[in-house]
Amino acid sequence: MINKIKLKKGDEVIVLTGKDKGKTGKISFIKPTLRKVVVSGINKVKKHQKPNNNQPGGIQEKEMPIHVSNLAYYDASIKKGIKIGFKITEKNKKIRINKKTGKEIK
Repeated sequence: MINKIKLKKGDEVIVLTGKDKGKTGKISFIKPTLRKVVVSGINKVKKHQKPNNNQPGGIQEKEMPIHVSNLAYYDASIKKGIKIGFKITEKNKKIRINKKTGKEIK
């Protein structure tokens, strides 16, 4: 059974490990089968591009995927990474909650 990724596109996340440790950014793309996420402004690498018919060559910066285990949801009110849990409301709707405070995550 594959664990579901609790993070969603547009969530603000903080990097826990690696060269960008402590930086925050928004999720722009999720690859659920690989359990990887592309975060804007995080894990940038330089790619040497060869010129082709339409584009000139040169060095371009590209954002690479980062594994979900190296990220945490960023709570701006306490300025820390937090864990996400799920809760069923009275109307049988599943919502994401902050495990530390119990507040709903939108």
